[in-house]
Amino acid sequence: MTSPRFLDRSTPPHILTLILVTGISALTMNIFMPSLPSMARWFNVSYETMQLSVALYLGVSAALQIVVGPISDRFGRRAVLIWCFVLFLLATLGTLIAPTAGIFLFFRTAQAVVAAGMVLNRTIIRDQMDGALAASMIGYVTMGMSVVPMIGPMIGGYLDQVFGWQASFALLFVLGTATLVLVWFDLGETAVPQKMSLGVQIARYPQLLRSQRFWGYTLSAAFASGSFFAYLGGAPFVGSEIFGLGSATLGALFGLTAIGYSVGNFFAGRYSVRVGMNHMALAGAAFSVLGMGILALLTLAGLHNPYAFFGLTLLLGLGNGMTLPNTNAGMVSIAPELAGTASGLGGAMVIGGGAALSAIAGKLLGVGSSELPLVLLMLASATASMVSILWVMHRARVVGVTG
Repeated sequence: MTSPRFLDRSTPPHILTLILVTGISALTMNIFMPSLPSMARWFNVSYETMQLSVALYLGVSAALQIVVGPISDRFGRRAVLIWCFVLFLLATLGTLIAPTAGIFLFFRTAQAVVAAGMVLNRTIIRDQMDGALAASMIGYVTMGMSVVPMIGPMIGGYLDQVFGWQASFALLFVLGTATLVLVWFDLGETAVPQKMSLGVQIARYPQLLRSQRFWGYTLSAAFASGSFFAYLGGAPFVGSEIFGLGSATLGALFGLTAIGYSVGNFFAGRYSVRVGMNHMALAGAAFSVLGMGILALLTLAGLHNPYAFFGLTLLLGLGNGMTLPNTNAGMVSIAPELAGTASGLGGAMVIGGGAALSAIAGKLLGVGSSELPLVLLMLASATASMVSILWVMHRARVVGVTG
């Protein structure tokens, strides 16, 4: 691959830095997933209570992203990332010493501040590149980053089985510290300083919200991510309680989705410039619908098999890997001068929707239930993502925009 040409800005970070900044955000979200059943037993609470560690984390991530984007437009990407990682490390220490489930959930929720890495990763790239080239670069960054969620649940499942659930959070503290050091030494400022106040920036939200294309890209990303977040919320229960899998096996099967995501990211990086953002996003959404559609038919036919359930999430991961880099690049391309604001606002909607679907997934599954409600929820979300990107393509034809 030839290195993309950066525009004339300050000192852009190495691609490895962007991968790790994004990777620690992804790892924090899912490394402990195989441990949820054992954590519920440790704190003597229900699985549904412990599953709030996913939904609350996503909900606070959504709220934080609304302000992280404008703050980074005003004060720069570097300072915001550094402070967010410091707060993340303090919150991680809190999860390790929490004596009750309630205190644990408080500190677990506070860990959501690391989601700034997700927002500012694509914003930093957009500072340097335009349009489909930004989508391509995001694809390559997330392809490298996708190794993290692929191995994260495997590592978390192993650590839980050998050392207990706290080991995953100890590892997060070590990796968070290393990433903070890397950001300090490698990440130069890429943003153009903004003279406007935060209030003025937030007042410009209607400029984005009036754009039907912004809504289309955001909803497509939200529903694509939503199918995955529903999976995160329900798959630990399906694997442990319905299929009777151990935490290590469950962690290994969780990695199948990330393998598909990595391949999808490769396709996005390789072909987005050639094919265009919208067509790549549509192809990705179609793969997700195909995978979840097949899984729904197999489940309705009575085939209850963990390898069919987890194996077909390969197509869900493949589709999301193609869709998300392109929809994310699309949402920050609507108003380039508000790239951070658009990334934060769009990201908040994406994560907020994911939090809701994760919580719904937890509610749908209980003693005596099958995996079918979760499968249908993922299929519905993937279908909505495809409809949304089709709307973007319709609006693009109307206004004469290519992409």
